[in-house]
Amino acid sequence: MESLVIIPTYNEKDNIRTVIEKINKLNIDLDILIIDDNSPDGTGAIIRELQSTYKNIFLIERPGKLGLGTAYVKGFHWALKRGYTYIIEMDADLSHNPDDLPRLINACKRGADLAIGSRYSNGVNVINWPIKRLLLSYCANLYTRVVTRMPVKDATAGFKCFKREVLESIDLDRIKSSGYSFQIEMNFRAWKKGFTLQEVSIIFIERTEGHSKMSKTIVWEAVFMVWKLKFLGWLGKLK
Repeated sequence: MESLVIIPTYNEKDNIRTVIEKINKLNIDLDILIIDDNSPDGTGAIIRELQSTYKNIFLIERPGKLGLGTAYVKGFHWALKRGYTYIIEMDADLSHNPDDLPRLINACKRGADLAIGSRYSNGVNVINWPIKRLLLSYCANLYTRVVTRMPVKDATAGFKCFKREVLESIDLDRIKSSGYSFQIEMNFRAWKKGFTLQEVSIIFIERTEGHSKMSKTIVWEAVFMVWKLKFLGWLGKLK
């Protein structure tokens, strides 16, 4: 397989089976790596069961809830070691439509180094979010764009496809952020290294099962991260 989708999970038993089945119905050459943080609801057991049916599923089980950023970094290392060309981030809660996976991969095949599944590149394409959360997300992205000057309308998006060259160029072990902050940092580092970022318009649908992992800590981390990145960029210390 030349493509891998990485899906971190924590208590996603209500969604993970559907996500995997939808991905495999696409009939594209794609492996799936699940990184589960010892979900107490039995998510890991469901994945192990599905491995007997689908040979393209791989599972890394971690001892506890260690955060989104560290999960993706572990997945990136795993993907690079095994020679994948296109490495995709995707949520497990069905807010990201598996049908959009070929569009992200094809954007990279046509020249993008990082294809971002964007909620805001063509208007506002979010379904079933409370207005307060929508405004928070939209304003956070506007704030990020103003401070960093990065030409991305949805810098906090978690549905995207990297060419391996992008991840190889970044010192992944320096990435310590999580949540929104992690997404902003990965985009910014890729952009500052001269890679081409392309937004691919998607429709984002709020989860119907399970619970959001959003917290005030994640929001505040992102608020301060944009200034940290800006100053590191000025000092030429981004690696």
